[in-house]
Amino acid sequence: MESSGIGQFIPLILIFVIFYFFLIRPQQKKVKEHKAMVQALKRGDKVITSGGITGTVERIIDNDKVEVVIAENVKVEIIRSTGIQGLLNSTEVKK
Repeated sequence: MESSGIGQFIPLILIFVIFYFFLIRPQQKKVKEHKAMVQALKRGDKVITSGGITGTVERIIDNDKVEVVIAENVKVEIIRSTGIQGLLNSTEVKK
């Protein structure tokens, strides 16, 4: 009787393992890469915001904001962690 009770949980455990390897783990890796990219921002980097606007980093403000030039004489302040989606001038070689 007891072994049949444990046998009922095997499919649930299997589903959790599948979710971990196909959903949770890749998402954690993506978040870690984004955090490293945002921490490595410097003046002159070309970025794309979460709203789809491209610009160049002008300066870093208080370690949590970035001033981005999106056009001539147009500067906007963007929150680093949520406002920057990616780098446009990435030097990484894509495989």
